[in-house]
Amino acid sequence: MPDEIAQLPYRMNVGMMLTNDRGHVFAGQRLDYPGEAWQMPQGGIDRGEDPDRAALRELEEEAGIRPELVGIIARTPDWLVYDLPPDLVPSLWGGRYRGQKQLWYLMRFLGDDSQIDIRTRHPEFSRWRWMPQEELLERIVPFKRDVYRKVFEIFRPYL
Repeated sequence: MPDEIAQLPYRMNVGMMLTNDRGHVFAGQRLDYPGEAWQMPQGGIDRGEDPDRAALRELEEEAGIRPELVGIIARTPDWLVYDLPPDLVPSLWGGRYRGQKQLWYLMRFLGDDSQIDIRTRHPEFSRWRWMPQEELLERIVPFKRDVYRKVFEIFRPYL
């Protein structure tokens, strides 16, 4: 019910906008989505974990990119939030969250593409590629699109 969903907290999360030397953004196709659903790496912050550490951990867990292969350029000054569509709330995270509250990091990839390996211990992506921001906005699931626009706007001066 909408009133019950509105009472749920947001899941604390970090997102990583990883760019290459051409200014394109790392995007992965989600394994758990039946259609096209490309996104930037993101993941939960463990209880007591520093968000900076969580960002590097999640990037390695999701994309197989080791911390020494990236440079952190910037972080969003405030948390950004998005709500899940009501029909997804019961099936994600055990129905405990209404959406996510995120800190986003702009990172520069310092390695070679051969050092990216999405075949991680718990894979989240079926494939990956570097995309222009505009293309990623078209391919992201609609309920995350506004957050992505905000992230791109916040980080524009650094690109």
